[in-house]
Amino acid sequence: MSTSATTVSTATVERAGIRHWSNSARWRLAATSLLAVELLVLYAPTAKFLWERWTMSVWHNAHGVLVPPVVAFLIYQELKRFKGAPPSASSWGFVLLIPALLLHALDTGMHTQLLSAGSILIALPGLSLLLLGVERTRAILFPLVFLVAALPIPLGMTEQIHMQLRLIATAATGWVVPMLGVPVFAEGTTLHLAVGPLQISDACSGFSTLYAAGAVACLTAHSTSSWRRRALVLLSAAPLAIGANILRIVSLALLVVWQGAEVLETFLHPLSGMMTFALALPVIFWLGGDPRVPDATPEADA
Repeated sequence: MSTSATTVSTATVERAGIRHWSNSARWRLAATSLLAVELLVLYAPTAKFLWERWTMSVWHNAHGVLVPPVVAFLIYQELKRFKGAPPSASSWGFVLLIPALLLHALDTGMHTQLLSAGSILIALPGLSLLLLGVERTRAILFPLVFLVAALPIPLGMTEQIHMQLRLIATAATGWVVPMLGVPVFAEGTTLHLAVGPLQISDACSGFSTLYAAGAVACLTAHSTSSWRRRALVLLSAAPLAIGANILRIVSLALLVVWQGAEVLETFLHPLSGMMTFALALPVIFWLGGDPRVPDATPEADA
């Protein structure tokens, strides 16, 4: 009789525990859903701003539209390792979330949208700590940091870089094109051709390709286990981007000589911008090699 009573009591406690966990899970899901809706409403104008900047043209942060899906995939891949393990929330998330919301509030008065976009990068690790815990946040830290690559950089911060890239592209084109039998005189950021001048503007500086190449290089370096390949990929990103842009401008200069300046008003002009990505980014992936293959052993090197 005593054994039977103990069994019934244990079963009752277990059912109560399951019911308590179920209620707790429901409340947690409801609170998380409410928080998600509030943040979506709060950051909707910022998301609209980012989308407009990403889709403005091939010359301006076009790679940014690909960053969020890549980050989401990387986070999914990392969190699969924790499947079945209960999340452990950390109140340290408020240390990041509160300053992020204050920064967003500041931008509400300034209307830059860039500060608000930056606050998203601070808020997401904070939310991860609150909802997923320290261990999971540590696992997805790289994807969260990689979101920086989606931010548009204000022209005022990159004006000198644009100018130096324009000067490099102009000088290099002025050196290459005569080798192809076409006379040209390079002056500043202008190529003087027989049919007229060709101005190398900020859009043609190659900065967009350089930014995208840097982002892809960081992603590729993270995915490979070879420190040699990591260094190679990171160091080669800028030369590849600059070289691809020079090749693009050389091609455009030749087209202007052969077809006239009107060719710059056709689809070939933006297509040439996409060509720089098509040239530089696959080479970066190739240099990164198979991420599943570690460094070669000393015996193999010999």
